[in-house]
Amino acid sequence: MTAASGVAGRAAVVSGVGAALPPRIVLNADLTARLDTTDEWIRSRTGIARRHIAGADLSTTDLAVRAAAQALANGEPVTAEAVVVATTTPDRCCPATAPTVATRLGLTGIPAYDLAAGCTGFLYALATAAGFIAAGNARTVLVVGVDRLATLPGPEDRTTVPLFGDGAGAVVLRRGSADEAGALGPVVLGSDGTGADLIRAPRPGALHMDGGEVFRHAVDRMSTASRQAVTAAGWELADVDRLVPHQANSRITAFVACQLGVADDRQLSNIAETGNTGAASIPLLLARSAADGRLKPGHRTLLTSFGAGLTWGATTLTWPDLSHPPS
Repeated sequence: MTAASGVAGRAAVVSGVGAALPPRIVLNADLTARLDTTDEWIRSRTGIARRHIAGADLSTTDLAVRAAAQALANGEPVTAEAVVVATTTPDRCCPATAPTVATRLGLTGIPAYDLAAGCTGFLYALATAAGFIAAGNARTVLVVGVDRLATLPGPEDRTTVPLFGDGAGAVVLRRGSADEAGALGPVVLGSDGTGADLIRAPRPGALHMDGGEVFRHAVDRMSTASRQAVTAAGWELADVDRLVPHQANSRITAFVACQLGVADDRQLSNIAETGNTGAASIPLLLARSAADGRLKPGHRTLLTSFGAGLTWGATTLTWPDLSHPPS
């Protein structure tokens, strides 16, 4: 399914970005003391060297608020008329996280809701936020991807514990024109419930994942969605300056890039420092890459993700100059 990014005069434009990571860093060496694994094994199979882990004093809501506040502070305008929070790990089943996030940001009274689509949640949230703007229901929408995935694996599961970290990322979308930098292209989304058991966590500490099948589906779905999004945007794959894939596994990213013909110097990654942060993965990578100069204004950027559900998605945008907001 392809969701349009907007109608004439109502495109969704990225105008701010923010990120939040817990201060506690867990190195691979910290895991080998209790798991039957090695630093070399983890690095060679996942590309991960460390991850940030939230303690009991740092909730999903706390991380979301920190990333959102940064995105608003860096954006223009510095407020939002709706909040969408994508997460698989809310602090509680009910009520949703988003209303509390909005209130803590001083945005009481606006629409605010959670969205669960696994690691693809951020792209699903972008699509729904773009719909709000296209329909004229909001001029600005705050989109947050946040997860504390380190709570999901069993503590002694050597195959899954090293994979996951905690974090949050956020963007501010504003109403704008489809031809300006930052405007989202069509968002390609999909799902397949026949693969629901490939990644499942009936409760914290009970994550189950079929690694081989997840790998195969992830490469296929992300590659296909990426091609569809590029075509829908009127681009060619050769036009892509930066590939921003969900950070699940460095080998998955390498295979997707190979399928798409995207050279190493056009790929963005931070998995070595963060691990898999779920719905936070893409916005964290955007914020980090914009800050360190790997993602520059004018770069034609392709976002793609895959997650539990099964879910997948992709979209495009030309990265804006966030240091010079529109007048």
